[in-house]
Amino acid sequence: MAKDSIRDYSATSSDNSDIQSVDISEGCAPSGLNNAIREVMTDLKNVSAGTVALETPVADSFSTDTISEKTSATGVTIDGVLLKDGAIGSIANAVAAHLTSINGGQIGGSRNLIINGNMAVSQRGTSVTSFSSQDYTTADRWKLIGSNFGTWTVTQSTDVPAGQGFANSFKLDCTTADTSIGAADSLRFRQGIEGQNLQHLKKGTSNAESVTFSFWVKTNKTGSYAFELLDQDNSRHICKLYTVDSANTWEKKVFTFAGDTSGVLDNDNAMSFQPQWYLIAGTDSTSGTLATSWASRVAANKAAGHNVNLADSTSNEWYITGVQLEVGEVATPFEHEPFSVTLQKCERYYNRIYDIWCDFAVYANNGRMSRRVDFPTTMRANPSMTRNSVSTTNCDGVASNRTNLHGTHIYANSTGAVGDAFFIINNMEADAEL
Repeated sequence: MAKDSIRDYSATSSDNSDIQSVDISEGCAPSGLNNAIREVMTDLKNVSAGTVALETPVADSFSTDTISEKTSATGVTIDGVLLKDGAIGSIANAVAAHLTSINGGQIGGSRNLIINGNMAVSQRGTSVTSFSSQDYTTADRWKLIGSNFGTWTVTQSTDVPAGQGFANSFKLDCTTADTSIGAADSLRFRQGIEGQNLQHLKKGTSNAESVTFSFWVKTNKTGSYAFELLDQDNSRHICKLYTVDSANTWEKKVFTFAGDTSGVLDNDNAMSFQPQWYLIAGTDSTSGTLATSWASRVAANKAAGHNVNLADSTSNEWYITGVQLEVGEVATPFEHEPFSVTLQKCERYYNRIYDIWCDFAVYANNGRMSRRVDFPTTMRANPSMTRNSVSTTNCDGVASNRTNLHGTHIYANSTGAVGDAFFIINNMEADAEL
């Protein structure tokens, strides 16, 4: 075939025997080569000038998935990945994303609105025996409340769900059973949350946020347990039943509550939310219909459907850890944080200071000795002070005054003859819990 254009050149060298009808085959005249070079230069110039177009190269074949555009909220499917407004749905392949939020909430800072949800901090001690009246016991921020619920040993346990990064759990062990639950009897495990820490939930507005609870629980008592989220400011609540399916097995429970468009939370340091787990519930709390949507609080609707009496045998035990409360409708992995961070959060509500002493030379009876003690962090409110294991020499009446969010003064009055006087306090508790 005559090679009348650069488009006619062959990729096989033996096929290129002429250029523009100029013979360049084996044995051709020398003048043919000169003329052929000139023709090639002309062809290249025509290509450069655009007067001759080259062939469009044939690329390797490829295929694309069909993008099914949806007109409803079901979203768009691309390469096996369902994308929809505000979320990534069923994912068949790994997806790289630039996130502006996690679960509709912040990426940094503290997602978990619960403090000490991993039961790591236990300033009051790791074990309490013969527990039978409501109080704080071991793990900081967690209180047992109720009445006529038997007797218990409460411990900070090392029994935890495997492979979840937890070192501790809160454990209840029944030591004196109560098989006959009165109508008003109950036992609840709860934490109070300040209103000023909940303002981003926008409760009481049309933009109220949903929240999701997740936690790990283990007990020998299977059955249905009630959970109540109480709005303390507006006497409103929403409740959920969860089931312990397998005895003596760690189980993760997750449930989501819709945002409440009624009842704005106070923006202060008082308790606004009180999540509580029912372990015992008399008929005063169970005889109604469970409040599965936000409603004004009715006593009979708090724990309807709860069918477990955790106090009915001294063989009964109950453990909990990994408690998380976060904005949104999806439970993200537990937000582990450094121990020092959790401790500082807890010390806002309760702290214990050790080895406090003061001495001075007494030159007359009835002199006063005092010293300032600073708290490790700013407290929620002016705390109540408790001094434990106080020893004195030539003084008495050890007490506190001028207590505020930041510290207190400890003082005593000297007694007896002229000489040295001192007091030593083994430990002192500052309590501003909710």
